[in-house]
Amino acid sequence: MREEAVVPVAEEDIVDDIMSSDNDTESDDHLDHDDDHQPIFDQPGQLVSPLDIKASRKNALLRLRCRVEDAILGGYIYGKNKNKSLSVKTITEDLTGISLWGVPLLPSEDNTRTDIVLLNFLKAKDYGVYDAYKMMRKTLRWRREFRVTEILDEKLFSPDLEKLWYNDDGKDREGRLLCYNVFKNIKNKELEEEIWGRHNHHHECLRWRIHILEKAIQQLEFKQGGVNSVLMITDLGNSPGNAWKEVRWINRKMMSLVHDHYPGIIYKNIFINVPVWFSTVHALNLRMITQRSKNAFIFVKPSKVTETLLKYISPENLLAEYGGLKKDKDVEFSTDDKVLEISIKPCSFCLIKMPVKEVEVTITWDLIVVGNEVSYKEEFIPDDDCSYRVMLQEDKKMAESVRNSFHIREEGRIVITIDNPTYKKKTAFYRYKTKPSVPMYMCLK
Repeated sequence: MREEAVVPVAEEDIVDDIMSSDNDTESDDHLDHDDDHQPIFDQPGQLVSPLDIKASRKNALLRLRCRVEDAILGGYIYGKNKNKSLSVKTITEDLTGISLWGVPLLPSEDNTRTDIVLLNFLKAKDYGVYDAYKMMRKTLRWRREFRVTEILDEKLFSPDLEKLWYNDDGKDREGRLLCYNVFKNIKNKELEEEIWGRHNHHHECLRWRIHILEKAIQQLEFKQGGVNSVLMITDLGNSPGNAWKEVRWINRKMMSLVHDHYPGIIYKNIFINVPVWFSTVHALNLRMITQRSKNAFIFVKPSKVTETLLKYISPENLLAEYGGLKKDKDVEFSTDDKVLEISIKPCSFCLIKMPVKEVEVTITWDLIVVGNEVSYKEEFIPDDDCSYRVMLQEDKKMAESVRNSFHIREEGRIVITIDNPTYKKKTAFYRYKTKPSVPMYMCLK
């Protein structure tokens, strides 16, 4: 199945079509309003949406489906065809397999998934049928001109560039995909020169950004209650100072492309470790887009990164470098391991107790405190009053997530004492698990 079929439509034809479409806006909107008063009959063969949405929105969806299907079957989804040498049958054969983001656009081909895609365009235009249709047509034209279908196969840079932008296998709290853009992963001068050193290189970087976004879209389900959007996280910390012009251009261009051609795909675009001047510049750019799209952009200063990300991502799915519990190639824990939460009052102590009723096992635990600014200590306290306590970690200021382990030879509990000297309420997340083990001295013996 092809994603965008290429139909030989001349550029002047497209321009003429845009002008004629704009001139016909009033008459098309009039027709749409007339349709609001027409009853919807559930007859055999009629395209009735199974989605659980309001009647008025379902009505708009049905009218958009009819408009899109007419445009596909009529051969003018990209614009009106003025090439008399092509028959209507030839054009129809070229367009019936057209798809967007892997979803067939002909409503009769894949009802539910097609409805989800069409609803994205309707929501972006406040359920205005004509505006949504025009936005979709412009998107299809842009994808053809930008050669989006070729991007996934392109080799633009060295493999090291994948450290800049990558899709994480974790999910946010609602099950959405996570996609990271991390500029600080450039750690050697040669790679930095390769990325930013060449003249007019930012256009290739833009294609790489589209490449990563399209890879994420391939994992979307486009079904009601499924994974239909992406949470984008852009880390501007330690960005290359000699390339701020390119970085600003790429982010501004991506902001525009996402707004115009990827409705509903990006749930939130969170910029973290943002300099003050950067958020000011992009605040000006946000004036050019709708309020709905403005709400999708969040700018976070370094001191609020963990706190903000934890609103959208659970601790077990948030990377350790951003204050979460997820570590690369972790052999101890997985995202399925339960994470517990505890609140720490201002200017107070808090005890976290992890009981162990087995012997000859090793207990491993993770701990994070949002915002840090606390100190902690760890000790093993046996149940037998005649046994000795074991100090595992003396008082230490917490600067990042903590992981430790201890071999248990008698029943007891691990106790972590957290001292919060600040006037702010803190939140701690922790998890632990045990597994049978043999102490190290037995292995050496």
